[in-house]
Amino acid sequence: MEKKTNLTESEWKVMEKLWESAPMTITQLVNAVKDETGWAKATVITMLNRMEAKGAVYYNAGEKARLYYPAVARNEVAAQETEHFIDRVYNGSVGLLINSLVDNKQFSKAEIDELYAILKKAEEEL
Repeated sequence: MEKKTNLTESEWKVMEKLWESAPMTITQLVNAVKDETGWAKATVITMLNRMEAKGAVYYNAGEKARLYYPAVARNEVAAQETEHFIDRVYNGSVGLLINSLVDNKQFSKAEIDELYAILKKAEEEL
């Protein structure tokens, strides 16, 4: 069974940086997120420890500092988060999600064409 990795909004910020440029040291991560978050080094360390316990990151000892890596792929976590959201908010119904989007947003012709292409591909894979 696939392990679920539920990330908080704050953990997503750290993971985005790791997915962009792993490996990273704690100092590099602090510098990468400080403009957006204002987090101190201790905050990032606490978050990394929590994320390591969740299985989201791991580290290898570098020459002077630990080098942190993502332990999960972005697309896997995004798929889990999407499934969880649809289950929680739309009772598992993709149709209700799409209907809600259509009711609340004007789609461009390009977006509609993209949705048709996605659905056509899904139908072909059945």
